[in-house]
Amino acid sequence: MTQVLVPTTSVPPWMRGLIANLDGVTRSVEDRGGVTERLMRAMMRSPRPAAVLVLFSGDWNGDATHHGGIPADAEVLLTQRAATLRNHSGQVAFPGGARDPEDDFPVGTAIREAVEETGLDPAGVSELAVLDMFPVPPSGFEVSPVLAYWPQPSEVGVVDVGETARVTRVSVRDLVNPHNRFQVQRTIGGGRVYQGPAFAVENMLVWGFTGGMLAAIIEAAGWEIPWDKSDGRDLAGELEKVGQE
Repeated sequence: MTQVLVPTTSVPPWMRGLIANLDGVTRSVEDRGGVTERLMRAMMRSPRPAAVLVLFSGDWNGDATHHGGIPADAEVLLTQRAATLRNHSGQVAFPGGARDPEDDFPVGTAIREAVEETGLDPAGVSELAVLDMFPVPPSGFEVSPVLAYWPQPSEVGVVDVGETARVTRVSVRDLVNPHNRFQVQRTIGGGRVYQGPAFAVENMLVWGFTGGMLAAIIEAAGWEIPWDKSDGRDLAGELEKVGQE
């Protein structure tokens, strides 16, 4: 269930549309997944709770001359998982992970994992809202995204090379740029088994849960610029281009 954690006055103006439309993120994900999304929710037995930190930074006031008011310095914190990991190896992700028994879930989990993965200073993070939980069947998790704002980003970097290959802050304007957006597809035996939104940014392919969540957030926030949703590309080929095979 969605939850707003702060008053509107504590939210940057360019993010207020998103915080006012948290249910729109859920609708976007479910509409894109259709019956399959609802079946995944129903069929997952005893999923493990997890949380991710969706951490935005950028000028508080935004830029009224840009679509959606997105400031030129708006960024979101992402990591690239180590190629040696068993699940989702090499994929780009929000910092986050499984709930620990002592965590104040989901906010405490998201912050703790982000600190462990990126070394960020949690004192500078303002948690804004909690989104619905979403199933991630390949890993058996049900993930709760925590939306947050970073007024003055602290230094971040890879803390454990065994878990993380890269930590980066990606431009939100690059993410909403139609030239960087397309769909990726995976087929087996001539039948399509996966299709979802993707972003090509900073020599990385952002897809899967992270790509879908970013697409839903961008749509719900009113930041979306029309892009060619019929542009479907082979997932394996796009991963090969950026060395994320």
